[in-house]
Order: sequence, then C-alpha cells, then structure tokens
Amino acid sequence: MSQSSPSKLLLKLSRQLFRAEPDQAEFIEALTVPKLYLPCIAWCGDRPSANPFDVEPPLPWQPTFVDRLRGTPKPGQHPLHEAGAFYCLDFSSVFAASPLLSIAEQVTDSIIVDMCASPGGKSILAWNTLHPQQLICNEVIGKRVGALISNLKRCHIHPAIALSADTQVLAEPFAHTADVVLVDAPCTGQSLLAKGQKAPGCFHPVTINKNANRQKRILANSAAVVAPGGYLLYMTCAYSPEENEQVCTWLLERFPQFQPLPVPALEPFQSHLASIPCYRIFPQSGLGAGAFTVLFQNTESGSKPSISLENCSVRWRSHAVE
Repeated sequence: MSQSSPSKLLLKLSRQLFRAEPDQAEFIEALTVPKLYLPCIAWCGDRPSANPFDVEPPLPWQPTFVDRLRGTPKPGQHPLHEAGAFYCLDFSSVFAASPLLSIAEQVTDSIIVDMCASPGGKSILAWNTLHPQQLICNEVIGKRVGALISNLKRCHIHPAIALSADTQVLAEPFAHTADVVLVDAPCTGQSLLAKGQKAPGCFHPVTINKNANRQKRILANSAAVVAPGGYLLYMTCAYSPEENEQVCTWLLERFPQFQPLPVPALEPFQSHLASIPCYRIFPQSGLGAGAFTVLFQNTESGSKPSISLENCSVRWRSHAVE
C-alpha cells in the first residue's frame, strides 16, 4: 500500500499520545502505511478436533475459544463459517473484551446487556466467556440491526434477544438489572485507517468532541442499568484521549459508585495516559488496529430486580435450536 502524508491533525494526535518521537513516527506509519493483521476467529461451539486453520500461539489474555490465524487465510469463505461454527473479528476486539475473563468466576447465571451490539462480535465474546442466563443485544441504528440478528442466528447464540432502542429508553425499565453491561461505544473510528479504510474527519476536534459527548450520554444511561455489584465494560476503537481516558474521568466524577478494576493479564498494556487501570493496544503493536478498554464495578449494595421486556420492542428472540 502506498504511503499518504500525515495530516496536521494526525501529527498533533501523535504528539498527544506519545512523548518520544520514535513512538510518534511508528504510530503515524501504522496509519499512513496500513498493514494486514492476522485474521482472528472466535469459535461459537466446540473447536474441531482437527483445526482447519494454522494458528498462532495464544497470548496470556486470549480466550481459549479464540484463534489467531497464521498467513492470509480467508476464514469467512470456509464452510464452517456459514455453518455458524465461528465468528470472524479483529484481534483488537478480543483484546477489548478480554477483561470479561477476569470476572468469569464471579459472574454466574447472569444477565448481560450489550448496549451498542451490532454487528455482534462483543456480544458473542461475552456469551462465550460468561455463559449468561440471558443475553440482551441492543442496537439503536435500525439499518444495523439486520447484521446483528443475522450473526446471532448464524452462530446459534442462545438464549439471546435483539432490541432496537435508544439507551435512554432502556435506562428506566432495565434499571439495576444487569450483571454485566457492555458499551462498545460509537466513536470516531480512527483505527479504521490502520486497516486501510476511510474515516473522514476522524481527527478533527469537532468530530472527537461530538463522539465524546455521545459516549458520555450512552455511559450515563448504561450505568443506570448495572445491578449493585455488577460490571460495566467500556470499549472504543479510537485513539484520542477525549474518547477514552477523559470519558473514564467523567464517569468516575459523575458516578462515584463505579470503580475501575485492574485486569492483571492486561497490565503490560496499561495506558500511560491515565492513573486508573485502563488498557490500550496501538496499531504499531502488530496485534490489531487498536482498542481501548476499561472494566468498572458498581460498588453499591442492594437487591437486583428482575428484568422486564414488557414494553420493549423485541426484534428477535432466539430459540433453543436455531
């Protein structure tokens, strides 16, 4: 791929993220000269005894049901993909969802709500990690709901429900009901550039500020849904601190009952831009296009009411056999 010249806004972001010029240069090169990342799959059932793919050795934070594939196979074209045996995703998404592994033993018979679920990758990772009593996948953008339902059906995710509602609409009827809430927040999509895709205006301050404000709104609504003692996982695929560490600071000031939890397996990826436990991978690592992740716990005590879908517009509900 040919190299494009870095914009002034990209140069500014590189200086915001890294003090050392070599680190700045590596980051800029990763975005202006995109490289192919190894394909990654999450098995949705038992892995075949004879794995059809050649895989890389697993990393310490990698779930056992995830494989990073060697070479340049196209797993989406394999018959097992159409059969729903696995889901294809960026390894950065695996990193972002990996804090769930640290709470798997504490969370049983759980209710999981994925607030921004389409196309379904984080929901599937959470389902496979935590084996919930109920998985509720919400996607407010109507044209994205179809992809979410298609992937949940194809991968035989059960029990699962797909909704399409604004997070504010869910905040009251779902209040304090979910053991785990996922917020894979809409963001500027800056990491798309590392994959050779387009993200117009992704470094512009107006775009960043607009997304940060939307993220705060979604997080405020999502915080209301977390049960006492429950968990809130916040993730983005953006690099800008305004969408990541600064959003965390806002959450902790607004909702002091939430505390960030350390994830020992991710300690090497601790963000150098924050004093709280939150984690990043950057595209120059070669692992994936980039991600930010942080796990909060609601320290309040109290009972957990039953979740009600009575007034929710359910778009799809799984059955025992799909």
